[in-house]
Amino acid sequence: MELSTILTPVVFLGIAGAFFGVVLSIASKVFYVEVDPKVAEVREALPGANCGACGFPGCDGLAEAIASGKAPVNGCVIGGADTAEKVSHIMGVNAGNVDRNVAVVHCQGSCNKAKNKYDYNDLVDCRLIADYQQGAKACNFGCCGGGTCVSVCEFDAIHMVNGVAVVDKEKCVACMKCINICPKKIISLRPYKSKTVVECKSLDLGKVVRTNCSIGCIGCGICEKNCPKDAIHVENNLASIDYSKCINCGICVSKCPTGAIYCEYPERVEKMKQKEKEKKEKERQAKLAEAQAKKAEAEKEKVNA
Repeated sequence: MELSTILTPVVFLGIAGAFFGVVLSIASKVFYVEVDPKVAEVREALPGANCGACGFPGCDGLAEAIASGKAPVNGCVIGGADTAEKVSHIMGVNAGNVDRNVAVVHCQGSCNKAKNKYDYNDLVDCRLIADYQQGAKACNFGCCGGGTCVSVCEFDAIHMVNGVAVVDKEKCVACMKCINICPKKIISLRPYKSKTVVECKSLDLGKVVRTNCSIGCIGCGICEKNCPKDAIHVENNLASIDYSKCINCGICVSKCPTGAIYCEYPERVEKMKQKEKEKKEKERQAKLAEAQAKKAEAEKEKVNA
C-alpha cells in the first residue's frame, strides 16, 4: 500500500477540520448571544431536582425566568426558604415569606373501612382502574389504591398503606407529580405547619357516604358549628378547612362523628373527648339529682296533704 493512499485522506480531513473550525469560530462571534451571568448564579443556587413543580422546564428554565423577572425568587417550591434566600441575594431583592407546602391525600378509605363494588385483578395503575366504573371502591371519590402516585414520586414521600396512599410530610417537597397524575384528583397541597385536614373528598349525601365508607365526611356541619375561628365550612356535602384561619385547636376533630378529619395530635383530642364525656356525665347526674329532688318534694307534699 502506497503512503500517499493513507496521507491524502488524513491531510484532506485535517484541512477540512481546520476550515470548519475557523468557520464555527467566526459564526460563534457573529451570532453570539450575551447570557446574563445571573442565570448561571441562580441555576447554581437551585437544588437541581428538575421536578418541574415551579411550572418551568426544569431548574434551567426557572433560573432563566427568575433572572428575567418572569418568576419570583421564591419560585422553587422544593428549595424552600434557604434556596429563596440565596436566590434573592443574587437578584438583590427581598425573598419574602416562604411557607412550605406538602401533599395530602383526601381519603382514609382503607380496605377495612371502605366497601368495594368489585374485585380488581388487572394491571395495577390508578388511571386504568379509574376508567372502569370510577374504580373498584363503592365510593366514587375514593383512592383507587393502584399506587401510581407512588411510582412517580422521586422523593419516597408517598406510600400505599392498606389500600390507600399516605404522604410522609417530612419527605414531601410539594413537587406536585402525585397531584397531577392522580385520576381522582384527591391529592392537594396543604401548609406544612397545618396539623388538621379533612381526609375525604366525597360529595355524596351523608346517607350514601355511610353506606360506602365508615370514615367519610357526611356533611353534618357539626365541625362548622363548633369551630371558634370560623375556619371550617361545609359545601356540597363536604367539609373543608381554611388554613389561614385554622389554629389546630382540635375541636372539629373531637366533634366529628365519623373521624373524617385527621389530626397530628391525637392525645390532645382524646383528652378533649374525655373532658366532654365527663361534662356530659356531670350534666346527666345533675339532671338525675334534680329529678329525684322533685320526686321527693312531690312525695313530701303528697304526705303533708
